[in-house]
Amino acid sequence: MHELRWLQLPKDELDDFLGDGGTGILSFSTPGDEPPITVPVSYGYFADAERFYFRLAITDESEKASVVDRPVSFVTFEETDEGWKSVVATGSLEEVDELPYESAVVQGLWAVQMPRVDIFERPRDEVPFVDFCLDPDNLTGRTEIVAHGRDGE
Repeated sequence: MHELRWLQLPKDELDDFLGDGGTGILSFSTPGDEPPITVPVSYGYFADAERFYFRLAITDESEKASVVDRPVSFVTFEETDEGWKSVVATGSLEEVDELPYESAVVQGLWAVQMPRVDIFERPRDEVPFVDFCLDPDNLTGRTEIVAHGRDGE
């Protein structure tokens, strides 16, 4: 009999898991008992500063335009032969495009690799994108461990 348990990811394993970018889910808080506004995203991660970067499509029709200033949570996970790993980050987004080029936040953007995902109904060069940074208030990573029961299974 197997029991599923998890352990906190140490900083070096968390950084290795995140690499310099990948994909995940970004959720924006909403008032009251409304469900969060949740979107799949590509991300970049700058381990030296523990910062995430997102390039979000912000159009007039987009719900994101009205919620980018709300608190967010970001989740990424992966199922591996050794079990699952996940990372959760929470905080607020900061628009990178409005910061000076010399700022550490802007310089960190150049150190990451955000996967390019084309999911739009019109050509990518017609979609307005805005770069954002998440300097998390809280950042946790977990990894699954499988504990064997007393019968040795």
